Amino acid sequence: MIASIRKNFNYSFSENIYKKYIQELWRWTGGEEDFRVCETPLFIDAALTEKLVSASEEIVKFLMTDEFKKLSSNAVPLNLNVPNEDSHPLFLQVDFAITQNSNGEFIPKLIELQGFPSLYSFQAELDRLNRKYYQIPEGFYTYFSNLNEYDYFSILRKAILGEHEPENVILLEIQPHNQKTRIDFYITEKFIGIKSVCITEIEKSGKKLFYRNNSKKVEIKRIYNRVIFDELIRKQLKYNFDFRDELEVEWAGHPNWFFKISKHTLPLIKGSFAPECFYLNQIINYPGDLENYVLKPLYSFAGSGVMVDVNKELLDSINDKENYILQQKVEYAPLIETPDQYSRAEIRMMYIWIDKPTLVNNLLRTSKGKMMGVDFNKGKTWVGSNIVYHP
Repeated sequence: MIASIRKNFNYSFSENIYKKYIQELWRWTGGEEDFRVCETPLFIDAALTEKLVSASEEIVKFLMTDEFKKLSSNAVPLNLNVPNEDSHPLFLQVDFAITQNSNGEFIPKLIELQGFPSLYSFQAELDRLNRKYYQIPEGFYTYFSNLNEYDYFSILRKAILGEHEPENVILLEIQPHNQKTRIDFYITEKFIGIKSVCITEIEKSGKKLFYRNNSKKVEIKRIYNRVIFDELIRKQLKYNFDFRDELEVEWAGHPNWFFKISKHTLPLIKGSFAPECFYLNQIINYPGDLENYVLKPLYSFAGSGVMVDVNKELLDSINDKENYILQQKVEYAPLIETPDQYSRAEIRMMYIWIDKPTLVNNLLRTSKGKMMGVDFNKGKTWVGSNIVYHP
């Protein structure tokens, strides 16, 4: 986005260097590439940085209000309500599309919210490798709140471990070694010292949970939760406890926040950065320009079930309208100059909320297709995940 930096980066880019960069990155998985990492990070200026931070902080302020707590009280499906919910999410993500206004200025538009962990460890590794293989301009950083890498991992470690020893804390996932995000799990294991454990391997005795660490039975006192409920339901796995049980365990990311801060929240947020958004069952008259809206199921993950070609017949055919939102489409701006065409960008602002919500890092997704995601970028280069540097 900053013309001089982009020009210098593209001029000095080498496929051979990128290949070495990718090889070192995916050593964590034995060389298997689970998703595409973009050839370039994004460099943004102070003006866009300020807009992103300001919009994020405005959303966070709303999430701290009694009004939000009241409006989100029924967001968790009754059959998935987990006891001992804490007063706020531990992890919070805010996703913005980068668009252009009528004056040609780049501005953020809210796309998604997530009260669930993201790739916190992986993003730190991307920054390390970007700085090793590329020339990142002096004075540009990925971390926020005056953090450096050491501070960042200190906060992340405190969020995940709480007051417990790493042995008594696990990263809980469904078949973690088969997940596309497993590289983040492996980096977390190294830097935080915890094990990734499949939900089917948990043992229950009374109100306590246990796992096996090299055949040793170890009590679980805290869970860094990465389990997505719709995946759990879809796979119909059998496991030895119930999330709804009264358990003697702490949650590093209580599962209820996955539902409370999600698509369910989008219609509640107002502001210049927020596209129009409605609960489908509360619409009396559909907007006259339905072609400019997208239909999203409330409780899906990673873009599944999203419908971009919306019309009255489609909306009328939906029986469970209470499970959908209708959101105004956002026009992603051509932002990143690449060897063949411009890429569009989506930026995730990443928070950790221990005593207060703290903006710590970001995540970049780029696309040349109709939407973000693999299905819309097959065979394309200079697309995928990376990170954003700001002054």
